[in-house]
Amino acid sequence: MEIQFATVEQAEAVTDLWVELADEQTQYDSHVLAERNRSVVADELTRHAVTDRLVVATEDGEVVGFVMFTLDRGSYEMDVTQGVVENLFVRPEHRDEGVGGELLRTAERRLDDLGADTVVLEAMADNLEARRFYRRHGYDTHRVQLEKPLESDNLSKEGE
Repeated sequence: MEIQFATVEQAEAVTDLWVELADEQTQYDSHVLAERNRSVVADELTRHAVTDRLVVATEDGEVVGFVMFTLDRGSYEMDVTQGVVENLFVRPEHRDEGVGGELLRTAERRLDDLGADTVVLEAMADNLEARRFYRRHGYDTHRVQLEKPLESDNLSKEGE
């Protein structure tokens, strides 16, 4: 297994893996429409490859995993510079081989080089396997996002 910064040419293969990731996440109630976001993600992955913010795991020349990351450039002034792991994915047949951990460590080292003080990431609440993976690598819950569907029969009827 080889871990390296992705080339622009590898972005197409990574786009296919991103679609696979997004499809997989629907079992955890992700709202991302994988195929409909293909072209947007392809552009984003190319930008990440050009700026060394996309790392791939390859075996015999085939991309089997990736991590994309960036620095938080939000509009708020903060007391830390946050690195953001935007997506990490390893094909199922290559999981539990240390590939994901090595991808994550490589992203963390690059984010440190870019000036990040902390690294943040998201995992679907019901994806216990991903949450265990991140905990094993030193991540802990920092912020919790809550969601409520706004269907007319579920709206609060307080005061009625």
